[in-house]
Amino acid sequence: MPDDRYRALVLEDDPDAAELLRIALEREGMVVAVAATAEGALAALSRSTFDVLVTDIQLPGRSGLDILPEVRRLDPAITVMVVTAYPTFDHAVEALREAADEFLVKPVPSTEVVRRATELAQAARERRAGHRQRILAVGAHPDDVEIGVGATLAAHSAAGDDLVILTLSGGAVGGSTTVRQAEAAAAAAVVGARLVHLDFPDTRLVPAEGIITAIERVIAEVQPDRIYTHGAHDRHQDHRAVHEAVEIAARQVPNVWCFQSPSSTVAFAPTRFVDVEGFVDTKLQMLAAYESQSHRDYMRPDMVRATTRYWARFSRADDVEPLETVRATETVASHVRGAPAVEWTQTAGDGPGE
Repeated sequence: MPDDRYRALVLEDDPDAAELLRIALEREGMVVAVAATAEGALAALSRSTFDVLVTDIQLPGRSGLDILPEVRRLDPAITVMVVTAYPTFDHAVEALREAADEFLVKPVPSTEVVRRATELAQAARERRAGHRQRILAVGAHPDDVEIGVGATLAAHSAAGDDLVILTLSGGAVGGSTTVRQAEAAAAAAVVGARLVHLDFPDTRLVPAEGIITAIERVIAEVQPDRIYTHGAHDRHQDHRAVHEAVEIAARQVPNVWCFQSPSSTVAFAPTRFVDVEGFVDTKLQMLAAYESQSHRDYMRPDMVRATTRYWARFSRADDVEPLETVRATETVASHVRGAPAVEWTQTAGDGPGE
């Protein structure tokens, strides 16, 4: 059974104050993590999802206010409460400008901090429920999805989206299917994704021989808002087969994008660039689960980082995962709903080679 307790991250460099706040929040049933530095808090946010951040301002190194834009980028749904002993007008204005949800001045009763933190955590849950997307990532072999959109999935996980990874073969040509299936399960667990692992024959995937039907069944169950899968411009026959099968099976899915594989050809031409800054380390954790494939060049951390930095030249971000668009559907109405903030869409004249 999933743990539905509210989750709080306390950013406080005073160990006594941090411990008292941790105890008070845990007494109310929260799961609490503590960080003493801004960098420690950002690292925790890149690994796990929290409902509320309770932060001081004055910290060693960067302040609690300095990191709020990065906090919002890592988790757009998280709520933030600033609790400080240094009340100034400038601090209050900066906290509001950087979208802190609450600003409390010490001394403040712990009961008030706990009460307000609980309300903010509830607001974060409601925010996530209102914007939660269902994401399906489809790969031919174990590790395909993680290589292509591992950091994108980590960003979706941080936003509270529901993730499903569908892997169509056991990857027998690349090693033991038992080992590779266990590795795939471990990688999926890093971002809290549900793994659906089928056993179609590796290197002999044929869309008309059951693959389209299998994908249709998963789509009917998941009802995804968006799908990530292989592209057509790929040297590997299985990747091309999966792309063809998804195009048919996902004909009613409003948003379908194709990721880059190590076997993608020079014809791969992305039109969407996902800002994954802060999530590359999580992608590397997913790839590290595939110990049996660690000898491959494209699994090396320096290669993974270099790839995300290369594609960043087409966006304003520092780390990017590229996508080819098959279909992208947006609604413009009285309440406009657009693509998530983690993405940058290519504009005319910004494409590769221009």
